Amino acid sequence: MDFLQYIPHRPPFLFVDRVLEESDDTIKTEKKIDPKEPFFEGHYPGQPIMPGVLIFEAIFQAGAIMMGKRIANEGRIPVLTRVNNIKLKHAVHPGDTLQVEVTLKDLVSTAAYMTGKASVNGKTVVSLEFSAMLVEETK
Repeated sequence: MDFLQYIPHRPPFLFVDRVLEESDDTIKTEKKIDPKEPFFEGHYPGQPIMPGVLIFEAIFQAGAIMMGKRIANEGRIPVLTRVNNIKLKHAVHPGDTLQVEVTLKDLVSTAAYMTGKASVNGKTVVSLEFSAMLVEETK
């Protein structure tokens, strides 16, 4: 999990298990959705689905890893600044493997403009556009 040096997120709020592929402007990650996640108990009991905002978070975390590797981020952390054009297409269920792909569209100083897509078994479950920037870490 060498990617952890690039993001501040840790369990239980880490939605990346591993980085599958990387290039200068794309990252692909994966997260196995544990059926024992506590949010499944209350999010549609009897028919549990992963909350959309947590799928978004998996996309944002992949983007943050890419930002951290591309921009020298010593003493700075990635913070989400905008989300647009969210399309929720399918549900994510306990036991699914979520695959995320983030593409960097533009980089202006410490601000990154990206698109993201999450899928399960090759089927897109969420697509969105977002931006984030690196800000000074406060301790």
